[in-house]
Amino acid sequence: MELRSYLERYLKHLESNNASQYTVKNYGTDIGQFLDYCAEQGVTTLSALGRDIVRAYLAELTEIGYARASIARRVFELRAMGDYLLHQQLWQENLFRRIYAPRLPQRLPHYLTHEEIDQLLAAPEADTPQGLRDRAILETLYASGMRVSELAKLDLRDVSLSNGEVRVIGKGDKERVVLVGRPALRVLQTYLREGRPSLQGERPPRNALFLNRSGGRLSVRSISEVVRQAGVAAGIAQTVTPHLLRHTFATHLLDGGADLRVVQELLGHTNLATTQIYAHVTQKRAREVYNRAHPRAGSEPEP
Repeated sequence: MELRSYLERYLKHLESNNASQYTVKNYGTDIGQFLDYCAEQGVTTLSALGRDIVRAYLAELTEIGYARASIARRVFELRAMGDYLLHQQLWQENLFRRIYAPRLPQRLPHYLTHEEIDQLLAAPEADTPQGLRDRAILETLYASGMRVSELAKLDLRDVSLSNGEVRVIGKGDKERVVLVGRPALRVLQTYLREGRPSLQGERPPRNALFLNRSGGRLSVRSISEVVRQAGVAAGIAQTVTPHLLRHTFATHLLDGGADLRVVQELLGHTNLATTQIYAHVTQKRAREVYNRAHPRAGSEPEP
């Protein structure tokens, strides 16, 4: 069987597992580019595929000027297809797992200061149904650290105002409970009492927690726009997104002394290493504060 046939089978596998059209298209394009290179080198079957040709292909991408992140993505995509072939017993070994991806520089997440958060939360109007909803959205995102997709899926039954808890369905349909503090609970109560009934109007009852002006469920895109506009209204220089609020939630928790594993659980991270990047942020901030505040922090060490 030719290499192209394996790619076609893999793409159908992705589609059957509900991968997005964007993912299927990107995998098809990127892996297809590698297979075109293999064909130019006379390699058209799986048995003829070796590590040398993969390394030569990656070296050519580097020479052409591809970014390290783009090359790393292609390695990860090839590994994923190799895992599929191995699982289907179509390949004896996934040799792509023996190819090293370029190391990427670690990017520390941005976050908002406490002052910026105060300005952001106060930005929406407090005397309109839409403004009450927008305040509740901002407070909930910052108080819980949940993803925007998780917020958009929330139903009324998922929120326990008495316990200060919200049940969310995260990645991989994993359920977890996030906590919401008193300020956010008060804003949510006001929205449910005064804002949501007006948005609902005389329409049939809806289960969604956050409604749009037509009484339907607010979309991820609309929530992101609510957050962005609030950032503009608050005069915050950087673009404010739901993910930025998630970063801010984690950073502020760790700044306040929270345990890393508690933050991991609240964020819904499977791997602690994903959460540890926020610890680097707080360490960097602690160093900046120390250098600025300690009288001898900038002194030269004694011989």
